[in-house]
Amino acid sequence: MTKILLVDDSKFLRLATERALARAGYDVCTANDGERALEIAREKKPDVILLDMLLPKMTGPDVLKALKKDPATAGIAVVVFTGLSQKNAVRLQKDGACAFLDKAELGLDKGSEALLVALAGIMRKLNLEVPAGAMAK
Repeated sequence: MTKILLVDDSKFLRLATERALARAGYDVCTANDGERALEIAREKKPDVILLDMLLPKMTGPDVLKALKKDPATAGIAVVVFTGLSQKNAVRLQKDGACAFLDKAELGLDKGSEALLVALAGIMRKLNLEVPAGAMAK
């Protein structure tokens, strides 16, 4: 089962997204700040981290750099999951992000379908298992 660490400081968005990912068949754990994200990444070794950029205690870009510097977490795929504009995408990819998901474009207020479809595409590119529940209907 593909393990995902979801890092977002918005409690509502974190809970709704966690529920959607778990229902789709992913093994999900969550963190609500940058420091906790690093702890959980080292402890649980997820396959993918969905990382918000605006976080308390440690920003998303700083978490990304720390993950990629640490040999224990350097191999974990990091997907930027943010409402910030795409202008930062190139820099974040240079820092080690493998993909960029724009919360606004996903229309999360209307449901999780677009997120699950986009994530399934990323998982396939990474050669990771896509649960049957995450397939586009």
